Amino acid sequence: MRRPLQKDTITSTRGGVIENSHSVHVAITNTKGDLLYYVGDPHRLTLARSAAKPAQALAIVETGAVDKFNLDEGDLAFMCASNNSEERHIARARSMLHKIGAGERDLRCGGHIPLSDSVHRDWIKRDFVPGPVCSNCSGKHVGMIAGAKVLAGDDVDGDGVEGYHLPTHPIQLHVRRVVDEVCGLGLGDGPGDDTRDESVWGLDGCNLPAPAFELHYLARMNATFAAAADIMATNPSTSMGTRIEAMSRVFNAMWRHPGLVGGEGRFCTLLMEAYGGLLIGKLGADGCYGIGVRECAATRKLGVEGALGISVKIEDGNVGVLYSAVVEVLAQLGIGIGADGDGDGVPGILEKFHYQRIFNTVGVETGVLAPCFRVRAV
Repeated sequence: MRRPLQKDTITSTRGGVIENSHSVHVAITNTKGDLLYYVGDPHRLTLARSAAKPAQALAIVETGAVDKFNLDEGDLAFMCASNNSEERHIARARSMLHKIGAGERDLRCGGHIPLSDSVHRDWIKRDFVPGPVCSNCSGKHVGMIAGAKVLAGDDVDGDGVEGYHLPTHPIQLHVRRVVDEVCGLGLGDGPGDDTRDESVWGLDGCNLPAPAFELHYLARMNATFAAAADIMATNPSTSMGTRIEAMSRVFNAMWRHPGLVGGEGRFCTLLMEAYGGLLIGKLGADGCYGIGVRECAATRKLGVEGALGISVKIEDGNVGVLYSAVVEVLAQLGIGIGADGDGDGVPGILEKFHYQRIFNTVGVETGVLAPCFRVRAV
């Protein structure tokens, strides 16, 4: 008996037969956090993982560490990165450590297999053993050390940096507060108010705390970053040192230095290159993604006032499926790369991530990965 096609999924086929089905959850909000469109369960409790890095970087900016240690815009982008561990990334991490008066010994992340296949092959050929500076999260860790130094009033050495990765350290308490504020968490009227949600924190793969919250909060977070970029673009006299100015700095650093946020061939890098400042996008491990879209013709056609936030979670954590879902959501929303975001179709550079062709070991196409969901208005 033929089974009906499952909704809110991405499927992989072989010979026209559905082999696997991956559940998709999407939340799309405005800056106020109003849920506008969705797929699956937009309220799913979701570990943002590295998709939270823009907000974590914001927290570092607000300590004053970026300016105190003369960290440049590329360094700020690198704090938001899940980098490829390319030579330029390792050099960037070492340069940042030097600027803040720290060393690789101070990092509490570990070396690991790189996210880039080409870098991995090179390391194997050279019998290279990666250290902490080779972590895909090295930029975030250096930023945390810098922030910890400033909070402790400690420019070079001392106890202020020790344990910077622990959830009880002052820098992590500061980060948690900023993340919650940017996501709009804890804004209910008080105990018993169902809207008074709180983040839940676990331990990420890089050994730093990782936030979890309902998926729509990740969308709101990204919308606020995009809105900040809009405000600063139209009102450049906005006071320096404000949160809006700091969020705009993070947004602009990411899209202006996409190669530092991901690397050669990475989806985040290609996405931001394709859209040229209209949006930022950030991967989170195990199938999570966040996008902030600035106000444009496409968002106005959707009836959205101001910037738009998008968050996506794949239930089984498949990152390849995640990229297909992200491109499909952008396509269904009509967010293109033409003037003011009103171009048609999927950017050509992203097509390979959309309807992904599947090949066997001798190069024969065996099937396709295809979205089977519709973005629905609330």
